[in-house]
Amino acid sequence: MTGIPALFTGLCDDAALFPPGNAALPDAVPAHARHRSSPYADLVGSFVFPASRVEELTPTELDVSLTLPGGLATLEPALTRIAAVEGVTPVALEIAIPAEQSADDFMAVLYALETLTAGLDVFVEIPRDERRSDFLAALAGTSVSAKFRTGGVVAEAYPDEGELAAAIHTVVATGVRFKATAGLHHAVRNTDSHNGFEQHGFLNLLLATRRALGGGTVTQLAATLAERDGALLAQELGDLSDDVVEAVRSSFRSFGTCSVLEPLEDLVGLALVPSSVLSTEQGTSA
Repeated sequence: MTGIPALFTGLCDDAALFPPGNAALPDAVPAHARHRSSPYADLVGSFVFPASRVEELTPTELDVSLTLPGGLATLEPALTRIAAVEGVTPVALEIAIPAEQSADDFMAVLYALETLTAGLDVFVEIPRDERRSDFLAALAGTSVSAKFRTGGVVAEAYPDEGELAAAIHTVVATGVRFKATAGLHHAVRNTDSHNGFEQHGFLNLLLATRRALGGGTVTQLAATLAERDGALLAQELGDLSDDVVEAVRSSFRSFGTCSVLEPLEDLVGLALVPSSVLSTEQGTSA
């Protein structure tokens, strides 16, 4: 095995600017460039950037996934500013939903802005309230993808296995692509030793997606998300055929991580990625 396997290609979007990493922009951009020129470059997706900070952008070669915590009202001014910055290219949008907005109203506004979103991957952060099922239903049959929040800075930000399993089951059944954000600090389900939070593993999400594609029930997916045996997860994922890998990654697109090296080190530790991609020079400079 050499390089990054297809199962993990583009899996890790670089969210270095976000908690808990909170990297400074002058440090994060050069670090991203180093990631993209490293032996593990194929693991790295786009640079996640908040719309509220577009005024800080300076000319550089950078593909950004633009987060819009203020909703669609902030889209046009953010894209206008980015267009004026040489080398910075938006490739995706990650759009939050204002608390008062219904699924029907949101989708109507989104369609009205389709000239602005053309050519971009659009992810809608699915709310964790009574509107959840409406938004998931609204995305079915569209080219718009879902974004699931899988953690945060408080325990309540982490959905339990049942909630996340139901979400994955629904989007796979309806053909909606998805990404995840926050809380996926390690490959395998774990309890954080510092704060006691129960954290999902990104390998668990990959295998749950595979099982959903194979007709697994919500209960079976929840059990997969709860699995803490990294060797077992690694073996099952390592045995996937090329066509199954393609199907899994067509569904589960990526996740945002404030550290690209942490998931990479976990993958190397589980022998899913060769240790040769983690040279001393790349590990210390990133």
